[in-house]
Amino acid sequence: MSFPEESFTGAPEAAPPGCGPLLSHLAPAPRPLRQLLFDFARAQGATTRADMVRALGVSAASVSAATADLIADGFLREMPLAPSPEPDMPRSGRGRPPVALQVAAEAHHVIGMKLGDLRHTAVLSDFAGRRIAHAHLPTRPHRKSASALIAEARALIETLLAGAGMARQDIGSIGIGMAGMVDFDTGDVPWSPMLDAPATALRARFEAAFGSPTFLDNDANLLTLAELWFGGGRSKSDFAVVTIEHGVGMGLVLFNQLYRGGRGVGLELGHTKVQLDGALCRCGKRGCLEAYVADYALAREAATALDQHASLPDSPLSLLEGLFTEARAGNEAALSIFRRAGRYLALGLSNVAQMFDPEVIILSGGRMQYDYLYAREVMAEMQAMTLTGARPPARVEIHAWGDLVWAQGAVAMALGALTERLLGGGAARGSAA
Repeated sequence: MSFPEESFTGAPEAAPPGCGPLLSHLAPAPRPLRQLLFDFARAQGATTRADMVRALGVSAASVSAATADLIADGFLREMPLAPSPEPDMPRSGRGRPPVALQVAAEAHHVIGMKLGDLRHTAVLSDFAGRRIAHAHLPTRPHRKSASALIAEARALIETLLAGAGMARQDIGSIGIGMAGMVDFDTGDVPWSPMLDAPATALRARFEAAFGSPTFLDNDANLLTLAELWFGGGRSKSDFAVVTIEHGVGMGLVLFNQLYRGGRGVGLELGHTKVQLDGALCRCGKRGCLEAYVADYALAREAATALDQHASLPDSPLSLLEGLFTEARAGNEAALSIFRRAGRYLALGLSNVAQMFDPEVIILSGGRMQYDYLYAREVMAEMQAMTLTGARPPARVEIHAWGDLVWAQGAVAMALGALTERLLGGGAARGSAA
């Protein structure tokens, strides 16, 4: 199999300073001026009042008054700026030295956490989105009770805070992501491969255990938020993210905001059907996309190809490594498994491109190391199955993030929620994106 030269990239796009969507002022949901200006300053890293006036179309007097309030309330601060040909807005006829505005990073702190099959990860961040510390906790890949999952998450938070020399009361907001169907608005989890039963009001239970405002979402949405706040998606108004790990997930950004579906649990690409009466998925239904592409599906095939059925329950990742090694060495059985998975992935990506017409589809997750999944033939088959007319096809990028990216996306969720609570005039759950 050959590999594409321009249809994918090997790493996330370099992002400019700051954090947060760079086009957030174009979002359809209106925001108070104070929040709009604060979000702009955080996204730019540092900015001037004159830049705010030009970029946001707000009057100079309104910007001056609102930023003065933000500084007085401890959200922004001034910093020296080298003189430029175009000075900052004057306060008097004699003018004033040019200054920039930046977020008072130490004013508030948040925690982002990804609960996973093999380990949980957590990141501590300041109000400017800068990572202060991180920690992880190994866990066993089996279904557990909600109480057990909460206990593990609490232990991880305690480890993280102890390492940073901080206490729970120092945390303004916590974001958590996990696999499964997660209702962002209610905090219910109707189904998750991590839980032994549906969990009602799981977000509220996390919140009670942590003592801080807590937000819960699907893990694929976290990776999408990481792209929107910290990665190559910051300057894009519409894009899709497809994740391949132990499952297959999807996130979607429309009009520069995360889209979760009408009832908060949409975009379950891994559980769209690609084969009637097909392979058994871990959700209990047959023919799901992830039953052909995800870790456990490839491991199931690898056990047959490598004749290692006995090791399947304990070492699926080892089986995958062995399968990949065999494929590289030319083992036809191993190659056929990756080829079939690649064809099903092409079908799934074609459906995404056909339904949502995103500017770009970002492929991410731990299985991006298996390059057979996005070989040139896979991308060509995806494009061949997609009706595009005379338009160029959707671009596909491969972003090879590290393991902490999921928790970093949860940081974005927590920062958005905290900002809305402090500056947005309310605590609307849906604003965390």
